[in-house]
Amino acid sequence: MSIIRVAIDGPSGAGKSTLAKAAAKALGFLYVDTGALYRTIGLYVCNQGIDPSDEAVVATALPEIRVELRYDASGTQRMLLNGEDVSGEIRLPEISRYSSAVSALPAVRAYLLETQRNLASKHSVIMDGRDIGTVVLPDAEVKVFLTASAQVRAERRSRDLEKMGTPQPFKEVLRDIEERDWRDTHRDTAPLRQAEGAVLLDTSEMDFQESQAALLAIIRERVGQ
Repeated sequence: MSIIRVAIDGPSGAGKSTLAKAAAKALGFLYVDTGALYRTIGLYVCNQGIDPSDEAVVATALPEIRVELRYDASGTQRMLLNGEDVSGEIRLPEISRYSSAVSALPAVRAYLLETQRNLASKHSVIMDGRDIGTVVLPDAEVKVFLTASAQVRAERRSRDLEKMGTPQPFKEVLRDIEERDWRDTHRDTAPLRQAEGAVLLDTSEMDFQESQAALLAIIRERVGQ
């Protein structure tokens, strides 16, 4: 079978990772969470006490950072930072802010671009992020813009944080999401937007099963499976 690339973009908390992972498993594709790459860079910057918006300093630190993707026996993506598994640490709320800041830096995006494209050149992938269909894989066979209202995304994020044992007040979660939406859509480099030819999938009124079915239907229709 020829390689098929599925690009899923969308705002924070839209459920991209969960849905992309489930779809990849159903189709036998490799799932690539590109947001985890930026979170790993953000974690390093945070641990080093570096201002994540200072591109010159962050760029100087990049050669010291070795980011690796591994997959465990269940097929779950694991993130390694200089050889250490940091899959849990990168999901902490404060790292989201660092991730958002470093992802706006051209030096960081260029640093990770080849890693993402290399994976997609060797495997059929479902890759999610914020610029997959517009920058990373603009010629992907399937492009989807996955979204939901800020209120719904905040509710979902609040539930996830509770499950992780790091609950936050709902108003704070909603504010963080709205602020990240603004930063992601207004940054100079690769701003978040719906790619040309991408199918819009709004899951505000859908549960997980309905959202998954809708995503799989889009992919299968486009690739003829």
